Amino acid sequence: MKVRVLGCSGAIAKDCRTTSFLLDNDLLVDAGTGVGDLTLDEMAGIDHVLLTHSHLDHVAALPLMVDAIAARRTVPIQIHALQGTIDALKAHIFNNTIWPDFSRIPSPESPFVTFHSLEVGQTLLLAGKQIEVLPAVHTVPAAGYAVATEKGYWIFTGDTEQNPALWARINQMSVAMLVIETAFSNRERELAKRSLHLSPHALANELDCIERGNNYPIYITHTKPAETDLIMAEIQRFDQTRPFGENVSHDIRWLRAGQEFEL
Repeated sequence: MKVRVLGCSGAIAKDCRTTSFLLDNDLLVDAGTGVGDLTLDEMAGIDHVLLTHSHLDHVAALPLMVDAIAARRTVPIQIHALQGTIDALKAHIFNNTIWPDFSRIPSPESPFVTFHSLEVGQTLLLAGKQIEVLPAVHTVPAAGYAVATEKGYWIFTGDTEQNPALWARINQMSVAMLVIETAFSNRERELAKRSLHLSPHALANELDCIERGNNYPIYITHTKPAETDLIMAEIQRFDQTRPFGENVSHDIRWLRAGQEFEL
C-alpha cells in the first residue's frame, strides 16, 4: 500500500497543510487543506473518505473537493465516519447555508456523496483494504484507524489525548508505522490537556504504554507551525534523557507533507 502525506500540520502557513493522507489512489483519510495539492484527476479517483472527526483542519477541503469533481464521477463519493461526525457535517457544513447538501444533489436518489456510519472496534473493507476503527479521546466524537498492509498495520491515531484503550489494541498488532499527534509544546501542556491533544510530556507517557520488544517507526504529526521546531526538540530531549519506558528508545521522526511510504 502506498501512503501519500498530503498534509500533516496543526494549522496553516506557507508550506503547511492540514491533515490528509491518500492511501493508494482511491482512499482519503481526513480531508484537510492538503487535499488542495491533488490534481482534478487525482481527486476524481477517490472513492472513499475516512474521517477521524469533525474539526475544520480535518474536513476543510471536503466540501470543496466534492464540488470540484462531482460532475466527473458516475458514482457517489462514500464518506465514512462516526455518527457524531456525520451529524456535525450535515448540521454545520452540508446544510445549504455554508455549503450545498451534496447528499441530496442532484437528487436524493442519485447524490454526489453518501454518508456511512461506523463505530469504534468495527473492521471495514474499503477499496480492498482492511481497516479497523480505533478509539480516540478528543473534544468531539473521534476515532483513529489501523489499515492492514503487507508489512503490518499503518496506524493513525487521529487527534487524541491519553488513550489507554488505544495502546491495549495496538500492542496486539504487528505495526509497520505509527502516526501520532503532538499538537503543542510543553510550555502549552495545560492548553493541550484542555483541548485533548498531546504535548511531548504527555507523548512520553503514552509511548511508555508500548510493550517491550515492539519497535516500529513513530511519526509525529499535527504540530503547530509556530512550535514545530520546539516540539521536536522537546521530544528529542525526552528520548535522550528520559528513555521512553524502561531502557527503551523509540525511532521517532517528524512527518512532512509530500512524503510517500510503501507498506
